[in-house]
Amino acid sequence: MAAEQDPEALAAARPLLTDLYQATMALGYWRAGRAREQAEFELFFRGCPFGGAFALAAGLRDCVRFLRAFRLRDADVQFLASVLPPDTEPAFFEHLRGLDCSDVTVRALPEGSLAFPGVPLLQVCGPLLVVQLLETPLLCLVSYASLIATNAARLRLIAGPKKRLLEMGLRRAQGPDGGLTASTYSYLGGFDGSSNVLAGQLRGVPVAGTLAHSFITSFLGTEVPPNPMLAPAASQGPRVDLAACVEAWLDRVCAHLGLGVQEPHRGERAAFVAYALAFPRAFQGLLDTYSVQRSGLPNFLAVALALGELGYRAVGVRLDSGDLLQQAQEIRKIFRTISAQFQVPWLESVSITVSNNINEEELARLAQEGSEVNVIGIGTNVVTCPRQPSLGCVYKLVSVGGQPRMKLTEDPEKQTLPGSKAAFRLLGADGSPLLDVLQLVDEPPPQAGQELRVWPRGAQEACTVRPAHVEPLLRLWVRRGQLCEPLPSLAESRDFAQLSLSRLSPEHKRLEQPAPYRVALSDKLRALVDRLCAGGPS
Repeated sequence: MAAEQDPEALAAARPLLTDLYQATMALGYWRAGRAREQAEFELFFRGCPFGGAFALAAGLRDCVRFLRAFRLRDADVQFLASVLPPDTEPAFFEHLRGLDCSDVTVRALPEGSLAFPGVPLLQVCGPLLVVQLLETPLLCLVSYASLIATNAARLRLIAGPKKRLLEMGLRRAQGPDGGLTASTYSYLGGFDGSSNVLAGQLRGVPVAGTLAHSFITSFLGTEVPPNPMLAPAASQGPRVDLAACVEAWLDRVCAHLGLGVQEPHRGERAAFVAYALAFPRAFQGLLDTYSVQRSGLPNFLAVALALGELGYRAVGVRLDSGDLLQQAQEIRKIFRTISAQFQVPWLESVSITVSNNINEEELARLAQEGSEVNVIGIGTNVVTCPRQPSLGCVYKLVSVGGQPRMKLTEDPEKQTLPGSKAAFRLLGADGSPLLDVLQLVDEPPPQAGQELRVWPRGAQEACTVRPAHVEPLLRLWVRRGQLCEPLPSLAESRDFAQLSLSRLSPEHKRLEQPAPYRVALSDKLRALVDRLCAGGPS
């Protein structure tokens, strides 16, 4: 299979991004003459993350890219030879050199789908040796992506639809791959953009960023810009000395605010002027380097009003310390009074951005009515998922040679569901999901308007449901190595995720103590489980 010819191909996971026991099992399958037996695995999770009742499926695009690029290089095979027993037959390594995923078939939930415990995110079919080797890389690609997307979706639900959310966690992420994954899938989960430039280049994530405190503290105020002159926004009229214009406005602003003209830090003002000269149409002030009220805010206002005289509009301010909610409200009040005082109506609606280790609780506070915050930057608490750092996905064998396989174990929660399966979402008349049903692939699908008996997982008795609509969940994406349909773009998957969440019942969407969403088995699948548990033939 040829790798996709796109800029992301270089970011595809490599075959040896795996656990050693995948290679040792591969040798065991080969020695037993079972390498080419047809097998099926399912990738799923056992419990929803963060104490919630839903997850978002993500990582499919990365999985497809990995499969299409899968090929063991000579260096890979040589390394495996160095860690496997020295008497391993050379023919095994020749077998490895010929491996690809041209006989692999993948069904999966579309990216951005609501996902629930036990329902496969991926079904992977193909030669036993190959699909075994895929276990760890696919888990790596799906688990963290889905965790990040779900975490981002929770944060979006807290923030509501109007606040702009920016992911700013690259410097806190678990390495470069973790950073790229977090930036990509926080966008899928509902964030509006990222500070990560590579995510913009490779994945099309909208990027945003302005300036840091270091830029401001680097200026003393004695620096002389090589060219302080700025042309009007309409490019008509003489160029103006922006620094001089700012000083004139500072007198008026300080008089209005009751400040001495010497109080605002001159180095900070010089930094703002330098930034405004570079970005007159996108000027944003970081206000808390010295003092918000006595320095950052008056300096910002002086520069913003000077730019306004030339027809430019400052785009916003950012706060990165202190009581963000209170400061935002105080700043908005001052914007309104300055707007009225100097007849600049656009100033009162200038955007206020906040950042500083914002978690779910602080986000809820910042999102409340009247907060005056427009944009919220979140880093650590989106990329590291501190409430639950792993989704705990598993990849389990369900069929070999067309015969069901089941892990029994002493822990009922770790039992697997045997056989090749189909999955359907049963919907109410309003389009909201009622439950997901798993059944054997050879069963007729549920029909809208017809009563269906199912066995909710964990329940001792069956129940009946009459869906108004039925949606098949698992779509065929790769058939024998060939992509069956174009994968949606990241932006399309993001829209689909928000649409999916909008249809979920509020009782399941609650972030604290939500009602569990039901996943059920068909009569036939339940009977197969009971038979295998009792030790009967499959």
